[in-house]
Amino acid sequence: MPKTKRGRALWNMPSRGRGTCPVCANTRIKLLYPRTTSGGEAVKVCKRCSGAPQDKVDAVSG
Repeated sequence: MPKTKRGRALWNMPSRGRGTCPVCANTRIKLLYPRTTSGGEAVKVCKRCSGAPQDKVDAVSG
């Protein structure tokens, strides 16, 4: 039996949770992981950039 609820929460998000990652600039990628800059600003990043060093995340708002 297939799991019909898998990924259903993404349907309620704008653009189904996809966009351009501010850290790596990949387009049409899922932005599901919140990261906080040193200034306290919350930024949504992709799965690959969720483990990125803090200086790369800080370069986004600079």
